[in-house]
Amino acid sequence: MARNPKKLAAGELFEYAVKSLSARAYSAGDLKTRLRMRAANPADADAAIERLKDIGYLDDKRFAESYASARVENEGFGRMRVMQDLRARRIAGAMAEQAVEQAIGNRTEEELIDAFIARRMASVFAVGPIEDERKLAAAYRKLRRAGFTSGGILKALKRAAARPEEIEEPLEEEEPEA
Repeated sequence: MARNPKKLAAGELFEYAVKSLSARAYSAGDLKTRLRMRAANPADADAAIERLKDIGYLDDKRFAESYASARVENEGFGRMRVMQDLRARRIAGAMAEQAVEQAIGNRTEEELIDAFIARRMASVFAVGPIEDERKLAAAYRKLRRAGFTSGGILKALKRAAARPEEIEEPLEEEEPEA
């Protein structure tokens, strides 16, 4: 049975928004969507968002920087994955790009891939040169999902493969989606 939450008036909606923000961080776009589902009058959601921004409880730039930093530091994700996650949370492209650049800092993709492998895939790479092509393919897929480019991944896999000469370079390096 589907649950239909009670529709909230303007004051209750603001209190609901503050309570939601105390539980976890939201971007303005995500919180607005959440509020519109609960609002008796959809215009109240916009007013609540503006009020939250005015008092400093809601700041997309701060959210993006914090989120990107956490995804890079805690999860070890690459540029493309963090950008994709920020866009999914309705952060503007330029703001997301700036937050990702700040989170990555002056680390190269090779350093990020090596750190990801050490943290999340150590058991695969610790046994010595990898013989099994299926393990290499699985490692490639996992690193792609983590947001790294094909070229960087293939360089890392060549260092770990028993037969690096069999790993082909990509024809053309892909660019992250805008």
